[in-house]
Amino acid sequence: MSRINTNVPSLIAQRVLGQNTFALGTALERLSTGLRINRGKDDPAGLIASQNLRAEKAALQQAINNAERADQVVNIAEGGLEEIASLLNELQALVTETANSAGLSVEERLASQLQIDSVLQTIDRVAAATSFQGLKLLNGNLDYSIESVSANVESFRVNGAKLNYGETLSVDVLVVASAQVGGFFLSFGANNLNLGGPSDSDGASESFVLEIAGPNGSRELSFASGTQLSDVAAAINSFVAVTGVRATVSGTTGIRLESTGFGSDQFVSVKIVDDGAIGTASNIGIYNLQAQDANAADTSSSVDFADATNRITDSGQDISATINGITATTRGTLARISTDFLDIEVDLAYDTASANANAARLGTVNALTITGGGADFQLASRVDIAGRVSLGIQNVAVRDVGRTIVDVSGTPSTFLLKDLGTGRELNVVDGNLDAAQKVIETTIREISSLRGRLGAFQKNTIGATIRSLGISFENTTAAESVIRDTDFADETAQLTRAQILVASTTNVLAISNTQPQSVLQLLG
Repeated sequence: MSRINTNVPSLIAQRVLGQNTFALGTALERLSTGLRINRGKDDPAGLIASQNLRAEKAALQQAINNAERADQVVNIAEGGLEEIASLLNELQALVTETANSAGLSVEERLASQLQIDSVLQTIDRVAAATSFQGLKLLNGNLDYSIESVSANVESFRVNGAKLNYGETLSVDVLVVASAQVGGFFLSFGANNLNLGGPSDSDGASESFVLEIAGPNGSRELSFASGTQLSDVAAAINSFVAVTGVRATVSGTTGIRLESTGFGSDQFVSVKIVDDGAIGTASNIGIYNLQAQDANAADTSSSVDFADATNRITDSGQDISATINGITATTRGTLARISTDFLDIEVDLAYDTASANANAARLGTVNALTITGGGADFQLASRVDIAGRVSLGIQNVAVRDVGRTIVDVSGTPSTFLLKDLGTGRELNVVDGNLDAAQKVIETTIREISSLRGRLGAFQKNTIGATIRSLGISFENTTAAESVIRDTDFADETAQLTRAQILVASTTNVLAISNTQPQSVLQLLG
């Protein structure tokens, strides 16, 4: 059958040629772009999945950049703290040198004080100058904003707290066991030492000799008959820095001995070397302090002085508490928790006269309210509270560091590093050098603790985060590549096939277009 009005074979060849040309164009596009999906029609579902993965990749890469930026911020803070640590070492040496007063002239002590003043000023300058792109790092700018601090809180430090936008966080401490000092009540039955036995009724030749020991050391003291209890307490307190034990006259019949600090590492030991034949009346002897009220003696625990020739010891007790429902790690009156959402230390006051809960009493303390502040680092690809890490960096100026409670002749006094300055109580010309060194030691521990916390943040938080995000980025990239990238081996084969088919179809089209010409032969 020969028809020329409609060339069906040509139409078929044109259609097939169009298909093959499209396949060739697709193969060329995929090979030139390296992508299997270049537009939605290539693979609608694959396009959606790959775009989601691309968004995740972008967020992961930025999270890695954020972590690296956080590392640089902490590096700068660490640099400032390292310099402050060196200055504190210099302070330690100056105070120790000046304590050698017999070998120094007044001029040398004054020169040392000038150096100390210079060091204190430099510490303040470093604290104010350490910055990252104008953001001050060590002046308290990255500390937390605190309100409603309870009178029962002696001190606190917020190391980290996560807050949602606009919210505040209340910190409540539940005291379930009070902090205690180590101590005894020595009852003499009178307001002075009435020594003497049957052979020496006036006690003139008798001495009351006791050895007192505490966490710092021990001393043996001897008292003559008739010595007033106030003088006995004063003598004991003159060695409070050596023993770590203070004495107070309690009522008119006895002396209360207690450790200068609270907690299980504090203790008081008493050994009677010679009781001076003081007697064994019912109200004379050594009493323990009550377990839940260290201001009162346990009247059922009497030990005669004559029976205390072997050392008897009473240890203190750490507070037991929870903070916002989480069991706290405690030492003395200090309680701390460290979680992903709250890292805080609270040192409760010890006020037995207070009607409210504190370290001496069981109950809840509404310690403080965190209203904001701190340094927030976005270290996850998803922006939410779980993906942020919060860090508090306290002010390291001399007016805010080195807080130390020092017993001065039995009276606790609070000092800061600034008190080493000229004209202050701990200056090295005529001040208390013992207390000065304790303040410096406390400051060194604070700065070292802050450096250690920042170092742990860099090593364990930032370092681990960068490694974890790197692996996630690799896996996400691989998943996106599987969906969207061109398989060059397969696509090259498709290109070769399409090229052959286009060439073949072109030849077939040419043949189909010339085939109707054979009909002319029928026309003669």
